[in-house]
Amino acid sequence: MTINEPVFAAMLILALVAVGEIISVLTRARVPMLLVAILGFLILVWTGIFPKNIVETSSFNGIGVLLTGPLVVHLGTLIPFSMMSKQYKAVIISLGGALIALVLVLPIITLLFGYETAVAGMGPIVGGIVAFLVTSAELKELGFESLVAIPALVLAIHKLFGMPVASIFLRKYALFLRDETDLLERHKQTAATIETTLKHSTTITMKKKKYEFNTANVLLFKLFLGASIATVIGSVTGVSSTIWCLVIGVLGARVKFYDENIMDKAKASSIAILGTIFIVIASMSTVSLKQFLHFIPQILAIIVLGQIGIILGGYLFSKLTKWHPYKGMSLALTAMFGFPADYILCQEVSRSVGRTDEEQQILLNELSPPMLIAGFTTVTVASVIIASILVKTL
Repeated sequence: MTINEPVFAAMLILALVAVGEIISVLTRARVPMLLVAILGFLILVWTGIFPKNIVETSSFNGIGVLLTGPLVVHLGTLIPFSMMSKQYKAVIISLGGALIALVLVLPIITLLFGYETAVAGMGPIVGGIVAFLVTSAELKELGFESLVAIPALVLAIHKLFGMPVASIFLRKYALFLRDETDLLERHKQTAATIETTLKHSTTITMKKKKYEFNTANVLLFKLFLGASIATVIGSVTGVSSTIWCLVIGVLGARVKFYDENIMDKAKASSIAILGTIFIVIASMSTVSLKQFLHFIPQILAIIVLGQIGIILGGYLFSKLTKWHPYKGMSLALTAMFGFPADYILCQEVSRSVGRTDEEQQILLNELSPPMLIAGFTTVTVASVIIASILVKTL
């Protein structure tokens, strides 16, 4: 058996994830699982123990690519429509964090390293791969090929800075919810809201009980149908299909086309989340030690200043919207890692803070909707707008 065997390659990456999971449990989510897995992967690749293409060899990231859309549709079913409409503050806070980061990074990095370097790193620092693609394509077209490594490295590395800090803030907020508020009462209120929305479809529900067609295969078909529709809408509108997946999940649950926790009922959520973890790890494979060392002053300056700006913006706009600062700063920091890391952090924190299964589920229901909304806002809308505008000024 060699490392070129898909099953062996998948086992080695899963070993990193398992070690990260154990460390996360032992540290009560103070050290995120994904951070451990990514750092371990980088060290093993840089030392030559792992080949760069080990994730591709495992074929597991292909599962992640395939299941990301259905997974986001599933996450939409977890967010009641009434709750979704209340998440406008998450959008304001996440955009505020990106704005303050822009105000802080652009002038200081321009003064230290030049305007081109500041523009090269600004888009990815508050967003994901789409902002990187926009920035890198424009840099190549304008003749700044040597700077393309900057957005690539920022995209690959900034999550290492964002996740630990967001985990700390999110855990502090979860502890506040657990110890300073009545979790059970909050849960009852949410459940009552959901129950009210279900009363309009009593007849349909009774028919479903009589003829139960929602087998695992049918549920998976529904998820893939939603993801396919979202892909088509995304290609037509230019708005990320990920956002449309979330919208379709929310609306589908609203009209009872989707069951709540539909992917869990299809017995596929664990594999889907693992697949997305493999995608995140694979994104680090292009970062060489030589590249990292050459651009380390610029990269560290952009990331540190960006993170300070994001945290400051999250704090200020939390005060403005009257949300808890720990919650707001966690939301703003999703700009530095996005999906699926935002949802994984919510899972880890809920598991570590909740003392019972019920508390864990209530905390997850409280933490995940605003974190997901903030993450989608920053890594799509905010970062793409910023990247598109800035590169036009070069």
